[in-house]
Amino acid sequence: MITTIIKQEKTMSEKFKELTDKHIKFIENQHIYFVGTATADSYVNVSPKGMDSFRIIDETKAIWLNLTGSGNESAAHVIESPRMTIMFCSFDKQPLIMRLYGQANVFHQRDSKWNEYYPLFPESAGARQIFELKIDLVQTSCGFAVPLYDLKSERDTLSKWITNRGENGIKDYWKEKNQLSLNGKNTHIL
Repeated sequence: MITTIIKQEKTMSEKFKELTDKHIKFIENQHIYFVGTATADSYVNVSPKGMDSFRIIDETKAIWLNLTGSGNESAAHVIESPRMTIMFCSFDKQPLIMRLYGQANVFHQRDSKWNEYYPLFPESAGARQIFELKIDLVQTSCGFAVPLYDLKSERDTLSKWITNRGENGIKDYWKEKNQLSLNGKNTHIL
């Protein structure tokens, strides 16, 4: 009985030191991913992301564009504790969950890395940070319990909100809503 359980665990979860071509293809086909961050004394934050905002640089490095939102937890957390987990989850016929574990850096428009990475994404007045994840571990698991969903379309709500606010309105919003985390940690957005 123990041998059978161990055998099943090996097929349900695998660990890799870096992304493979198969992993990269899987990521490229996903429309949503989830970012997890925390400090030693903060709330754990898990944020859903979409809108063509994720890029793989190489087998051990990925970046994602953070668009303006109601909070700014990831930035505050990474400044203090660079641990980050990114999770992709298949909602179609072939089940799979993939987590990328690693150390992250956050770059703002004033940073030189911004100029290197930002051209890799669609332009948006709401772009506030770019996160770079140096991948320490890739873990895949079955995803057998994840339900099947069909993508209807991307939402255009954020794009419309950004357009209506304009660049100055976005920066005013950052001053009002995005400078501190829920735990009062500075995001260094301005």
